[in-house]
Amino acid sequence: MVKRDIDTRTFEFAVRVVKLCRFLDKSDNVARTISHQILRSATSIGANVEEAQAGQSKPDFISKMSIALKEARETLYWLRILEATDFVSAENIAEIKQEASELTRILAAIIVSAKQKPQS
Repeated sequence: MVKRDIDTRTFEFAVRVVKLCRFLDKSDNVARTISHQILRSATSIGANVEEAQAGQSKPDFISKMSIALKEARETLYWLRILEATDFVSAENIAEIKQEASELTRILAAIIVSAKQKPQS
């Protein structure tokens, strides 16, 4: 597997979620409401990663990455809700849930690593 940068992965993840939300928006009000929550949290992951990379300081970088991590966890929560309520089948959502889990682990590792590095 080719290693991809976190900014590329979060962008591609957001695109996949946007496509999922377009499908959900054709459903009932409950699915649309969940869709809007997922859309907001999933697209926020990449936006905060981008902001972190332009951070003015190490604490700013850690803060933005921490927000991205929280948004990734929230996105995973909403994806699990979609699956548990049968709005989307487990097969159709497995890959996107897997990517959300991987992004969560990667972001957590980035934060731990940044906290351990001496301030420059």
